[in-house]
Amino acid sequence: MPCRGLGPGHRYKKGQKCSSRSDYPCVTRSSRCEGSHEITQPPLSSPFSTPALSTRLGDYNAWAAQVRDQKIQEATEKGKHEMIGAEMRQNDHIAYVLDRRQQRDRRKLQRAVSEFRQTFQKPESRREFDLSDPLALKKDVPARVSDQDTSNTISGLQIFMGEDLNSKERKKAQEEQNREWALEQQRMWNDALADHKFAEDIFTKTRLEFDQSAMNLQKLELATRRVACETVKDFNKNQMLEVTERKRHERRQEEEDNMAEIANALQSDFLSENPQQVASSLGPHRVVTDRWKGMNKEQLDEIRLIQKQQIQEKQRLQEEERQRDFDWDRQRTQAARANLLFERQQQRLNRELRRALDNKNLNLAREHKDMQDYLKEQVYVNYPTTQYFTQFNTTSK
Repeated sequence: MPCRGLGPGHRYKKGQKCSSRSDYPCVTRSSRCEGSHEITQPPLSSPFSTPALSTRLGDYNAWAAQVRDQKIQEATEKGKHEMIGAEMRQNDHIAYVLDRRQQRDRRKLQRAVSEFRQTFQKPESRREFDLSDPLALKKDVPARVSDQDTSNTISGLQIFMGEDLNSKERKKAQEEQNREWALEQQRMWNDALADHKFAEDIFTKTRLEFDQSAMNLQKLELATRRVACETVKDFNKNQMLEVTERKRHERRQEEEDNMAEIANALQSDFLSENPQQVASSLGPHRVVTDRWKGMNKEQLDEIRLIQKQQIQEKQRLQEEERQRDFDWDRQRTQAARANLLFERQQQRLNRELRRALDNKNLNLAREHKDMQDYLKEQVYVNYPTTQYFTQFNTTSK
């Protein structure tokens, strides 16, 4: 079979060995790169064209084709890398231009905000400026001198929203200012759209050029791969024919060996059942197990007799064990019956003792009740009155 590294686009790592079982040596990437400046197309009179040396070193044409494919593939990869590098440089330039433009627009916006603050957000125009004005006393004037009087606060109720004298001019100025802001925003938006469209046009044009170059390279690669595939196909076909012929020869040789082995086995002592082949050299009572065909009738009768004796012995042991279990069960039953009778007798004695104790407690309770009745009715009949307690502590002594 051919080496698996002959196909186009296949890469071998440095030092990797080919997994094919072909008789031809495998060419790795390192060996192809190291010998790319030395291997050329040999002439007909080259010493590599001799059959003996060609069989020992390998197919020189296949190696040359591999070197040629490697050079073509390296040139293709180099073109791809150069194309990608040009695209990256173009993208970097576009990103740089857009970043510079964004920074310029940001500076313009910051400058406009700063000018607006300096023009329309002066400290004098703040609402709380009158609280910290150092010239407040000098500027103090009567209430409602004019609409532009800064001393008219909200708490003074001297002027209300929309009651100023120049409201028309103020509204017109505000409308003009809003119009200028809207025009400026629209102009900035149109400039940004134009810049974005210009960048997209440049990107689209560059992308189309790159796609066309990639298509041309792909066509060239397909043509090269087609030629390499045809070469590999022919080489594989020749190798397949050689392998098929070798397998046919091996199969014929194997069939001959099998027939000879079958003939030897049919004529051997094993299949002919020669009784002398069973005898072992270790003793007359030993046999060779892989040649032994079985026992005779006397040996089988002896084994059956021993088995019958073993069965009778086992039955006897089972009967003895059954009798022993029966005796143990009878003893356990008698012990359980004796325990039950003892428990019943104990329960009967406990009931009698309980009954006697209840009777004794009942008698004691009756005696105690009679004693209490006697004390209440016979002994404790004269209770002391209030007059009895008044005779004590009647003097100071």
